[in-house]
Amino acid sequence: MINHAASDERAEESNGRMTTKLRMSEKEFVEWCGTEEGVRAEWVDGEVIVMAPANWEHVDQNGWLCAVFRLFVESRDVGIVLGPDFTARFASRRSRRVPDLMFVSNARAKLIKQNHIEGAPDLIVEIVSPDSESRDRREKYFDYESAGVREYWIVDPLSKTVELYSLGRDGAYKQLNEIDGKLNSKVLKGLYLRPKWLWQSPLPKLAKVTKELRIR
Repeated sequence: MINHAASDERAEESNGRMTTKLRMSEKEFVEWCGTEEGVRAEWVDGEVIVMAPANWEHVDQNGWLCAVFRLFVESRDVGIVLGPDFTARFASRRSRRVPDLMFVSNARAKLIKQNHIEGAPDLIVEIVSPDSESRDRREKYFDYESAGVREYWIVDPLSKTVELYSLGRDGAYKQLNEIDGKLNSKVLKGLYLRPKWLWQSPLPKLAKVTKELRIR
């Protein structure tokens, strides 16, 4: 049992209110996650970041993206798609992140443990929410870049944009541009997204998208 009171620290005042920052060791965090049903949280260098519940749009987009990526990956038998409740552990960054979607290739399947991925997935997708914009665009960006995640997609419903970053030989991310209205994955050859798909309501039928992507 973790003594939460002993692990709490007072953070700086925000909007006139004092907020509470929860700190614990990585071992304590893993144990805590196992007892806190329904809570999605990340651990970064001793600090616990509890994520706000996702809204309907976020859940819908996440499920749609997972379905598209999974169907593509399974059709080519190139690896496995996970998310949005599986953890990636980056030992070099002292962090445990919970991306919205991850792809791990067959060649790196040994990274997949019972309760987490030990190291960098080949590809990560994050859907920005109002409380995660800074984390997704700055903290996680540098975490994933430093850890060696080869491809990072940022889907932002707030600005209705999709950004795609590919890891260069110098270890730095380079943003890839749209070509003919498509963002093409370098990790998953043949997979692309049309950003406009994600802003349609309802989202495009999977059958239509898989037909265009030639997923059989």
